[in-house]
Parts: sequence; C-alpha cells; structure tokens
Amino acid sequence: MKRLIPVLLLACQALHAQTPEKLGDMINSEFTEIQPVISPDGKTLYFSRVSHPQNASNKKGSQDVWFSEYLTGTLWTAARRMPNPVNSEEHNVIYSVTPDGNTLLTHWTQKDGDDLSIRGFATMKKQAGGWERPKKLDIPGLDNMNKGYYQYGYLANDGKTLLLAFSEKKNAKESDLYVSFLDKAGKWSRPMSLGSNINTDGDETTPFLAADGQTLYFSSNRPGGLGSNDIWVSHRLDKSWRKWSNPENLGAPINTPEFDAYFTIPASGEWAYFVTTTNGKADVARILFQKIAPDTVAPPTVAQTVDKPAVQTGKPVDNTQGKNSNAVVMIIGKLYDAQTKKVPANARIVFESLVDGRELGTATPDPVTGEYKISLPYGDKYGIRPEVEGYVGKSLNLDLKTLGGGGYLELNDRDLVVTKIAAGAKVDLNNVFFETAKATLQPESFPELNRVVELMNKQKAMTVEIAGHTDSDGTDEANMKLSQDRAASVRNYLISKGIAEVRVVAKGYGESHPVAPNDTPENKQRNRRVEFVIVKN
Repeated sequence: MKRLIPVLLLACQALHAQTPEKLGDMINSEFTEIQPVISPDGKTLYFSRVSHPQNASNKKGSQDVWFSEYLTGTLWTAARRMPNPVNSEEHNVIYSVTPDGNTLLTHWTQKDGDDLSIRGFATMKKQAGGWERPKKLDIPGLDNMNKGYYQYGYLANDGKTLLLAFSEKKNAKESDLYVSFLDKAGKWSRPMSLGSNINTDGDETTPFLAADGQTLYFSSNRPGGLGSNDIWVSHRLDKSWRKWSNPENLGAPINTPEFDAYFTIPASGEWAYFVTTTNGKADVARILFQKIAPDTVAPPTVAQTVDKPAVQTGKPVDNTQGKNSNAVVMIIGKLYDAQTKKVPANARIVFESLVDGRELGTATPDPVTGEYKISLPYGDKYGIRPEVEGYVGKSLNLDLKTLGGGGYLELNDRDLVVTKIAAGAKVDLNNVFFETAKATLQPESFPELNRVVELMNKQKAMTVEIAGHTDSDGTDEANMKLSQDRAASVRNYLISKGIAEVRVVAKGYGESHPVAPNDTPENKQRNRRVEFVIVKN
C-alpha cells in the first residue's frame, strides 16, 4: 500500500496540467448529454440524451441511449439513437458494456399503471437481428435492499463482477456501493457492501471498475471535495472486496464545484470520459488521462503448448500491478466452426488462471462475425477456451505472470476454433504442459485435462487416442520415446480420474507428423503438441 499512494498522487497532480475537451457537435447538442460509457476498446461511446424529439417518449425529460464511433484524433461519427429494445421506455440507460461489445448492463423497469418503476438490473445481449429484450438479473436480496431514490451499476470486464450503487434507506437520495458475484452455476450472490473506507454517510454512486479489476472510480460528496459530488479513486487491496486504499480526489479540472459523476475510461486508460456542466447544461468531455507507451514492454509470447510455459523475454519493467489501471492486454480474435467457418449458436468463451484453475470470467462472441475481445491484467498465466454444446475446442494460453505489469497492449488474431464431437475429430490440447525434455505433467495442465475427463464422463461411449508429437530437435529415437511417454502421462492422468483404460490409447509419433516446418522457434513450438483424437463416439 505504501507504494500505491505516491503513484496515485502523482497521477492526480498530472491531471491539473491537462484541459478537458468537449467532444464537439457530433456528440454534444443543444440537448443535455449525460451518463457516458466508453467501450473497453475505446471505439464506441454510449451516452444518454435528454428530451430529444427522436427519443422513444416525447415527454419532457425523456432519456434515450445514443452512440457514436471513434474515427481518429478528435473526430467521431454523428451520434445515432440506439434501436429498440435498448430504447423502449421513457427513461433508458446503459450502465456498462462488456469488452466484446455484445452485452449491455441496463436497469430493470416495471409499469404500475401509468407509473414506471426502476428497480433492479438487467442485461441485453446482441443477436444476429439486433438486441434481445432485457433480462432481469436475479440478485438475492436486492429487491428488499434497494429502497432509495437512485440506483446505478457497472458490470466489470470479467462479466461476473457487478458493482451496484443504491440505498437501503427508503427514498434516500444518498447511495452506497456494493458488489455481487456470478458463480459457475450462473447464480448471483447477495450484494455485499464495499466497506467503510468506500461508503460514508454521504453519497457514493456511479462506480466504474478499471480493466485491471482493482482500480475503482466513483462519485461522492464526502468531505474533501471541490463542491457537490466529485470523482474519487481507490485501489482494492485484497480479495475480500472490503479493504481499499484511502480514496483520493481526482481534483480539477475533472472535478468542479458542480455535480461530477459518470467517470469512464477504456482498457488502455488513455482518455477519461465524463460529464461537464456549464450553466446547468451537461455535455460529454474527455481528458488525456494516461499516455500509452507501447515501446516500454515487449508483447508477451504465448506459452509453449508442450514444454513448461515459456518465460517472457523483453525489456524489464517495474512491477506496477495494482497501480496503473491500463496494465492490461486486450485479446482479440474470432470463434468459429472448423468446418463451416460460421459462429455456432450459444457459444461463449471462458478465461481462467492456469496457476490455480480459477475461472476468472466469460465473454460472448459476436453472433454474426464471431469476434470476441477479452481484457486481461498482467500478473497471471491465462487459459482461454471456447465452450459450445456438442463441440470440442482448441484452447489458448498466455503467460502474463513473469511480466508483472506494463503498458496497454492489443494481441490480435487469437482465434478459437471448435469442432463438432464426432469420430475423427481432433483437437490440440494447448494447455497441457510438461517439464522441458521430460514427460512430467505440470500443474497448469490439470484444468485442461479435467475438462477432458468431464467430456468423457458425459460421452459414455467415447474412446480416444492421445497423440504425442515433437519437433525435429534430437534423434528420431529420442523424439519417438519422448512423444510416447508424454502421451502415456496424459493417458495415466485420465485413468487416475476414473476413465476406463480401454477408452484411452496413447501413441507417440515423434517428429513424423509436423504441422509446420521446423525452421523457426515458433513453428517448432507448434509441432510440440499433444492431440486429443476421438476414435469412436
């Protein structure tokens, strides 16, 4: 914690040298613009426009969601109104959007006669023909706890951490901040207060969790501000979500004597977007928040698929985990069927820690293009896998643990290919690791192999071959033995988990079946692999 505060103070002081810029007439208009939400990739800005004649309701004070797409420099496309069902009520809002752009967090509304009640939260998912209708989030206890006049929410980039702002006091206008978590069974937990270091007797609202999963920005009228509500920042200190660093005021020019809220930044952390109020008229503005320095850290390599995960080489950097909210890597790719090249229905993507097997979050591919985006903080070894009913898929892995932290990076073309479960289907077990030149399985392999066990337990008639392969380094005899021993290690693990011996065959092929020329380290890595081949199903 002692290292966090000086860095945070320097960042806050640096803002004083910057000047906010309003986003111009492509976004701001003669009407009021509030509640901006920048997409994690920084390419789409959503906001609410008040009392516009094109809004779903023609009543004064109506509120619809509009959006604009970033072009270059200070140029944005002309704002357009989001279609139904995003805009279908008198008051419409988007609280957050996931990195893949395919899930929106909004409020849940109910009509009681002519009255509209906003109580609770809902998500909308993108479909091939547009957006589905909102689906209420079933959060235990929330209906009884949420008694205040206002509410706000933020769905974190992991898709399973939900920050909430509401009051447990009837008709109160001052909110507190809470968190709810989505478990593997798809159930949300009862909201838990973020604790006394965040919540005060005043108002804490509009929470925003940066892409690192630790840096919290929120609006509060606590003592020490410049006027009404100001933007504050705090860092999560442990996994309890109740211990936070002392909140720091971001100061001028972000904060003013007016009401300051709705702070939002992309995963890069480069620009901060917020609402600025002049003579009672609210507009969307931005300020240069953190400069990106991509040359300060080399892009991380994908961990080796057979030998022990590779150690990233490159220019050393200080360990900034927990300090910089832009210390993340954006993974971009597509999910598709190996045969049809189309996106299977109801596909999802799961990312996990290969260190301890914890599921860290989920993402959804675009239903038409298959594109997905995931933001991953430095400091862990990650596995990324597709999940589609009736398919098997090739996983990816990424070692960000040895770096410890660095600037924002984007890694493209990380495609996830799935194959229908059928005899002859073959998938590389990319997240199976061995000690170098040995057949000893590394612990990082267990989550991947446990999923193979789970699949074979569901498919009772399935028999498989575990095929081991090497690159061309070494003698033919040594490579044949190593590949056989590694395949046997995988087979033995599956048997130890209850799979019948007759259902699994291990076969080593040495260097005889390369998938790429053995002419570069990267190609050799591709050839060092273990394959899962369905013999009968």
